Amino acid sequence: MHVLLINGSPHKEGCTFTALSEVAGALEKNGISTTLFHIGTRPVAGCIACGKCKGTDSGCVLAGEPYASCRELVAKSDGLVVGSPVYYAGPTGSLCALLDRLFFSSKALLEGKPAAAVVSCRRGGASATFDRLNKYFGINQMPIVTSQYWNSVHGNTPDEVRQDLEGMQTMRVLGNNMAWLLKTMAASQEPLPAQEPWQRTNFIR
Repeated sequence: MHVLLINGSPHKEGCTFTALSEVAGALEKNGISTTLFHIGTRPVAGCIACGKCKGTDSGCVLAGEPYASCRELVAKSDGLVVGSPVYYAGPTGSLCALLDRLFFSSKALLEGKPAAAVVSCRRGGASATFDRLNKYFGINQMPIVTSQYWNSVHGNTPDEVRQDLEGMQTMRVLGNNMAWLLKTMAASQEPLPAQEPWQRTNFIR
């Protein structure tokens, strides 16, 4: 079993990386392999609502990086953890641009896989950022993995994050819980529930 951890921070080995690494360490202690993927610092195109990905399995027509590499890793993973620093009480714009395209164009690759959000902040905005990230999972029938507290760490540097003992413990508990859920799902061998046709309702006709 394998879990992909996406680092949505422009800092490759900053505070978000520190938190995600703690989650990855707990997963690996439970026998779950991990990949930590950094989205980088180059501009990321957002969804342009062209609709060309509908009914295909080839993904977003804009392709490019980091989308292409991230989508390939998602396809090979059994679980997903998405991490972001707080920017004005929300995730980074580049991460949201990537996730908008990834989730809209790759539903079949994500559906049913356990997922979790991890947030890093200096002081405030963590709960709003956490809520925004969890909405990606909730709309795609991905079991959301929880911990002992909301999945956030506090600090302005990696060293300060490591001093957030409760936050780091929360990351380890998250990793342990995800490992447990992945193993439980694998052992059950139960398929996902049969899906009803989607009843789209527009309120203005």
